[in-house]
Amino acid sequence: MRSLTRRRSRVLIEMLAVAIGATTLTALATLAVDIPRQMGREMRSAGANLVVIADESGPGLSVEELAPIEASLSAEQVVGWAAYRYATVRINSQPYLAAGTDIAAASQVNPYWAVDGGLPVAGEALIGVDIADWIGLEVGDPITVTASRDAGQWAAEEESAGAGGEVESALPSGGDEGESGSAGADGEVGSASAGGDGEASAEVASDLRVSGILRTGGSEDAMVIMALADLEGLVGNAGQLDLVEYSVNAPGSRIEALGHAIEAAVPGANAGPVTRLTRTDADVLEMLQSLLGLIAVIVLGLTMIGVSTTMMAVVAERRNEIALRKALGAHSKSIAREFLGEAMVLGAVGGLLGACAGFGLAQAISLNVFQRSVGFVPWLAVAAVAASILVTRAASGIPVRRAAQVDPAIVLKGE
Repeated sequence: MRSLTRRRSRVLIEMLAVAIGATTLTALATLAVDIPRQMGREMRSAGANLVVIADESGPGLSVEELAPIEASLSAEQVVGWAAYRYATVRINSQPYLAAGTDIAAASQVNPYWAVDGGLPVAGEALIGVDIADWIGLEVGDPITVTASRDAGQWAAEEESAGAGGEVESALPSGGDEGESGSAGADGEVGSASAGGDGEASAEVASDLRVSGILRTGGSEDAMVIMALADLEGLVGNAGQLDLVEYSVNAPGSRIEALGHAIEAAVPGANAGPVTRLTRTDADVLEMLQSLLGLIAVIVLGLTMIGVSTTMMAVVAERRNEIALRKALGAHSKSIAREFLGEAMVLGAVGGLLGACAGFGLAQAISLNVFQRSVGFVPWLAVAAVAASILVTRAASGIPVRRAAQVDPAIVLKGE
């Protein structure tokens, strides 16, 4: 009776060792498979990872060219995108780089923006912290932003739009170039001057309100960011874009392939990954998956040692039984098959229990680390059971060989 109890305890310990190993392996494998998706979401908080710009020799991007770009990305998980138009403007006669965009879209693509105040709406601007410090601007301050525009273009746009434009500006009403002219009834008096090549340019001014101070630690700290319509009112050429950035939840190799697809769909466009972000994504994912793989190998080794040790103890306890069966005519191969069959059944049961427990462990880890759940992967459960059977089979090799080599004459000599 005591011997039977010990045997059952050994079997339970062996099955528990396999179950613990399968639990750990299933959890690690589930996380390794799900980590690219989870980390991809986290990495998207670092900003856009795919940028499309116009070829320097081309006319630039246009709003109409966004459609084929979106078609190229239709099968991808696009977190957000934003289109930008850049121009040089002046505040207090000092030149600064201004960006016109859809503010809501840009803030979604760049969630790291730290804004003291609020995001701008029409008639407002977001001022980089460097500019705010240089000029001494605060949230709510009014500013006058001016820009130069080709006089001929301005006249054509004013003629088509009428005199009631929102942007305050003026063109020469007649006479020599360089003379001041009056704008329409709703505009302020501006000026026009002839450049060195004889072409006239108009000074266009717009009164804006500082809605917030932007701090990013990057180039945006020295920029004026406003609604695209406000910038187009200053510099004209509505519908023209300089850059479009996308935040796509995809690995770096896929981002590069998307860039080639966009370049093929939009002639004159240069598209490619933001190397700093895509390399960081790839490096972090590779490091985490390598770490999980190393832990999995260690767990497999420990599981094999535990199963092998337990099987050795079982064989030692059953030496007399094995010797008696061999004395009665049992073949060594049949004894080996019996022990291997028992071990593999225990491996299958332990693997099944471990697969269920491993998914629960992976779920708990993901919820605590990423605050998101993981999806159940059926083939991982099957792989965990199969791996448990193979590990148990391999770990039982030496004990089973010893069981088959038991000499009944020596063992039963004292019986």
